[in-house]
Amino acid sequence: MEDRKWKVLHSEYLSREPWFTVRKERVELPNGNEIPNYYVLEYPDWVNVIAITKEKKFIFVRQYRHGLGKTCFELCAGVSEKEDPSYMVSAQRELLEETGYGNGNWEEYAVISANPSTHTNLTHCFLATDVEPVAKQNLESTEDLTIHLLSIDEVKALLQNDEIKQALHATPLWKYVAENHLM
Repeated sequence: MEDRKWKVLHSEYLSREPWFTVRKERVELPNGNEIPNYYVLEYPDWVNVIAITKEKKFIFVRQYRHGLGKTCFELCAGVSEKEDPSYMVSAQRELLEETGYGNGNWEEYAVISANPSTHTNLTHCFLATDVEPVAKQNLESTEDLTIHLLSIDEVKALLQNDEIKQALHATPLWKYVAENHLM
């Protein structure tokens, strides 16, 4: 298949903040049309975890999300730090910090994009089974969340009622439900 990559004619950074790095580009499409102001958001890659305990409970966190102004159920998730040797290590670190759970069996489950038209990063989704409590919750100063152990029926109800607002979390959960014929 033909590569339909755009040609960048001009690029400039408008902001280079840790959570708001944006560049404005003038681009030319393969058909010759130009877009004079195209904005790209640069983020580091993210990770999230479908974590299931030995007792078959799904580990969720609940936290306030200021953009929506709502408190939401979410998977454990975070940024893949530069010092982490792999995405799996990032995911294991996030689960341990946010919930105190660890060990178990881990596999990369999906790699998705929040918005490939404007975001530079990917989200690496992991499935961790047979996890168990191994430490105390160790939250960062900017985190305020609670831990919830949910049954698969409770998870399905959250999905069916559109109560999981974070699309990067709903997507791997729907995949899990579909692959395991749980509907």
